[in-house]
Amino acid sequence: MIKRYLFGEVSAEIVDKMVFISGPRQVGKTTFALNLAEKLHPGGVLYLNWDDRKDRKNILDERFESGKKIIIFDEIHKYRDWKNYLKGVYDKNRGNFKIIVTGSARLDVYKKGGDSLLGRYSPYRLNPLSVGELNGGAVLFTPFKELAPRGNFLKAAGETETLLKFGGFPEIYLKRSDKALRQWHNRRTDLLIKEDIRDIRNIREISLLQVLVELLPGRVGSLLSVNSLAEDLSVNYRTAALWLDILEQFYYHFRVYPYQNSRIKALKKESKLYLWDWSELKDEPAKFENFIASHLLKFCHYLFDAEGFKTHLYYLRDREGREADFLVAVDNNPWFAVEVKSSSKNVSSSLRYFSEKLEIPFSFQVIKEANVDFTERGIRVISAGKFLTMLP
Repeated sequence: MIKRYLFGEVSAEIVDKMVFISGPRQVGKTTFALNLAEKLHPGGVLYLNWDDRKDRKNILDERFESGKKIIIFDEIHKYRDWKNYLKGVYDKNRGNFKIIVTGSARLDVYKKGGDSLLGRYSPYRLNPLSVGELNGGAVLFTPFKELAPRGNFLKAAGETETLLKFGGFPEIYLKRSDKALRQWHNRRTDLLIKEDIRDIRNIREISLLQVLVELLPGRVGSLLSVNSLAEDLSVNYRTAALWLDILEQFYYHFRVYPYQNSRIKALKKESKLYLWDWSELKDEPAKFENFIASHLLKFCHYLFDAEGFKTHLYYLRDREGREADFLVAVDNNPWFAVEVKSSSKNVSSSLRYFSEKLEIPFSFQVIKEANVDFTERGIRVISAGKFLTMLP
């Protein structure tokens, strides 16, 4: 069993609040919640799944087994009035049991009326497995301080190769089977669209949404044109934009936006798109860039959810065409920039330009090549395996 990285934070938070755990389908939310709850209160856990008819009736009737110390509500966001329901249950029973809510959609996006749950819960996003999570223990991160590699670098190099191929979803990562990976790819998208999304969103052209999912892997790492997607789908711009938003809300993809600063003439709106399951990608350079993007996003989510730092992931690009793949910023102030390359032959001139122009404290050129770590004119060129041990 893999002990997930949020175990300590959620254990502390559940003492006086509900905890919401969202994330992609099959990222391990239910397993994480059950393991944590059983660790805290062995035998005192009640699991209720909205998709189960009997559980759904017990939920609606507020029929809970006596003596349970933690109740896990899974996929309850599919219930139209779920926020008001949880508010009532929490207010009436806060002295009797604790509540964990899990769901395969962003639990903050369904604002369907009713009283706010503000102050009653803490939201956490469970991201896929990462090199740092598999390779080391808990680490305290301090914004604008230098990140330090940790753990076994040889093991990290091996985990990097395994994760890059099989992705960060626990079931497939642990199986490490090419056949299982192919079956996973065939099933996952159908389940996402035909079960998760259709249960909540009224989309008539469900087949066109499936076509959109087929198109998006080819857009990974490039500037995303909604107009181009709309033309390919033969729908209007608003429809294509809505479908992109829905897929993002259900953790199929995420978008990275350009960093805005008066020191550079940056692009205004164009985003870059990446998949939560990078193993789906066939193009190796795009997969490697997506792999690094996912690790950086997990880092930003962790600092935001667990530590309260307003941390965001951006990319850098100006009107002259200079571009660097990623920038991690806290309170909109640059912390470190990352350029993703296959080798260390040439240090990115654009990364060097942005590092100097924006006075970025730390800059990395992360490469696929193993056993590399040197600094050239302020840019640290480092192997992916070693770099990723710096992150959670």
